[in-house]
Amino acid sequence: MRIHEPRPLARSRRVRRAAVLAALALVGGAGAAQAAEPGIPADIQVPEGNKLYLEAYATGVQIYDCVAIGDGYGWGPATPRADLYADNGKLFGTHYAGPTWAARDGSKVIAKRDKGVIMDQTAIPWLRLSKVSTAVGADGDRLAGTTFIQRINTTGGLPPAAADCNAATAGSRQEIDYTATYRFWKLSDA
Repeated sequence: MRIHEPRPLARSRRVRRAAVLAALALVGGAGAAQAAEPGIPADIQVPEGNKLYLEAYATGVQIYDCVAIGDGYGWGPATPRADLYADNGKLFGTHYAGPTWAARDGSKVIAKRDKGVIMDQTAIPWLRLSKVSTAVGADGDRLAGTTFIQRINTTGGLPPAAADCNAATAGSRQEIDYTATYRFWKLSDA
């Protein structure tokens, strides 16, 4: 009569299989949670449930008007005017007051500032903006699903010196060059 002892090989296969299944379960669960993005400050990370779907590179100006404020003068809020370029260098759309981003297909998104961080004292802040409204264009819906926009990698765009806005310059306008990367997010299940 032969006595069968448990085979170590069969046991190690079961253990290995269980480990693989556990790892797959963890990976599957991690897919639902969004990992923190390296190089992006925590304050402007996009919430779970959204995925990055588009990056556009902006070059343009931030427009500042010298206005009366209380008993003095100051530069009003910035208004952007920029062209947006895709990775291939082709014009993708424009960015303007609202703030609004419009694709060449006519789709657009209007957003509001949600959070911001100063990354460079010589440049406008990095931002997270949340969608206020979107619209489908005559030729497509490229931006219609947008939920959040991040503005990162900024250069320039800061307002002129406070001393340059006074009674003598009230009503004047200054256009300050800037560049930025705009990252567009939509719902993960979209």
